[in-house]
Amino acid sequence: MRRRTSGLSFYHEKKKINIGLLKEIAVWTGEILLTIAAAVIMVSFFGFRVSVIGPSMSPTLEGGDKVLVNRFVYKLFDPKQNDLIVFQPNGNEKSHYYVKRVIAVPGDTVQIKDGAVYVNGELFEEKTQEEAIENAMMAESEILVGEDEYFVLGDNRNNSEDSRYASIGNVKKEHITGEAWMVVFPWDRIGLLK
Repeated sequence: MRRRTSGLSFYHEKKKINIGLLKEIAVWTGEILLTIAAAVIMVSFFGFRVSVIGPSMSPTLEGGDKVLVNRFVYKLFDPKQNDLIVFQPNGNEKSHYYVKRVIAVPGDTVQIKDGAVYVNGELFEEKTQEEAIENAMMAESEILVGEDEYFVLGDNRNNSEDSRYASIGNVKKEHITGEAWMVVFPWDRIGLLK
């Protein structure tokens, strides 16, 4: 009797599952998802970039410098003296972003006299070498920094529109975008900000 080799068969050959291949696919999928999550976090918190306009922060930052902004840090902590903050004056979304140095925090008093900055009656310890301030403007009289407000100045004190001007005034925390933390352009100036 001859055995039939073709035709209908109700028995299916069981396919072997390649466990090694499944593990490799799972690892690749996990790595891709982790990379996407890291990219989203980086862009959301640190990927915000602004251009510095004008010489108001010279020599720390120059006009045209591109700066990365940490948008996450001030959700956890409050700005402190000497931080470089990025904000839009009075929350004006049509204005360009300003980068300035925090001089005084909520509850402090600020006054500019004899070309120097005084916080709470004491000479402010500058992070950079500064010239004497020629025009104190609103800070000629003592200014009280209110709750959730910050008094800011540009490092180039005699060429900066900052909290001394009525158009800027004290910067409210809600108008602060984040902390300037790294110069990314031009290439010869790349580095972390202090």
